[in-house]
This record gives sequence, structure tokens and C-alpha cells, in this order.
Amino acid sequence: MLFDLDVEQIISQYGYWAILIGTFFEGEIILLIGGFLAHQDYLELHWVILTAFVGSLAGDQLFFYLGRRKGRQFIDNNPKWQAHADKVFAELQRHRNWLVISSRFLYGLRTVTPFVIGASGYPPGRFLALNMIGAAIWAISFGWLGYLIGQTLAALINEVKQIELYVLAGLIGLAVGLLVVRLIRKRRR
Repeated sequence: MLFDLDVEQIISQYGYWAILIGTFFEGEIILLIGGFLAHQDYLELHWVILTAFVGSLAGDQLFFYLGRRKGRQFIDNNPKWQAHADKVFAELQRHRNWLVISSRFLYGLRTVTPFVIGASGYPPGRFLALNMIGAAIWAISFGWLGYLIGQTLAALINEVKQIELYVLAGLIGLAVGLLVVRLIRKRRR
């Protein structure tokens, strides 16, 4: 073996940093994995959720302030962002506060949305308050979802272990049965 790495030690040492950095940008998958690892006792679920909350909140706040500073200029000079920005501006007109809270649930628009909201002139204090609510809901729901996925997989693996001998015997029986059928067909020809 080239490297003798203790995976548990690496996860416990760098797992929270990975969650913080991953949730700063997008992070749904990172947070689901963090919740799963919490179920496997590599990480603590409350720290996974808190780390995801901080990473998500910080990322959205940064993109919001970048949008306030250079948003209109950037959007006007980048046709690729224009279509996304138009969608966000339209939603912002209809659902101002709800869009801020739910923006991190909009897959593919997660980083664009706070940037465009910032470019729209949305009040920074209100954005921070609603962003905190949205980050808390998102971190708790995806953290627990990952944890429950871990619980479900553990139960499934336990079920498989209990019936694996029966499954193995069934597969062997099926293989023998197919072999017998093949031999009978071969003899008939």
C-alpha cells in the first residue's frame, strides 16, 4: 500500500472545512454527505448544520455585496448572466422577501440570485435578516436529510445482511436452474 491513510481521522479533521467551503458556493451535495457522515459518527450533526449555515450565509452575503457594487455593470456586460438575471428580477418583483429566503433552494440559480438581488437595490439589513432565516432552514433541512439517508442506508444494509444468505442461495439456485435448462436445450438439439 502506497499510503496508509486513516479516513476517519481525515474526515474528522477536514470535514467541517470541506462543508464550510462547499456550502459557501453551492453545497447541497456536500451538506447531504456531511449529514450522512454525521450518521456514521464521523462528524457531529449539529456542527455540520452550523458549519453549513455559516458557509451558506457568508457566500450569499458576499455575492449580495458584489451585486450591490458591480452587479448592473456585470450583468449588462455578460449576456450569459442576462437570462438568469431577468428570471431573478421577475421573481423579485413578485415575491421579494420569499425569494431571499428560498433562493438557496433554486438549483442552478443559487449564486446568481443573491448577486442579482444585490444589484436590484434590495435593502442590505433586510437581506441579512431574511438570508439568515433561509440559511437556517436550508442547513437544517439538508443536514437532516443527509442524516436520514444515512439512517436509511444503514437499515437497508442491515436488512441485506439478514437476508444475504437467502439471496445468495437464490442466485445460486437460479444459476443452476439456468444451467440445467441450457443443458436440456442443448441435448434436444
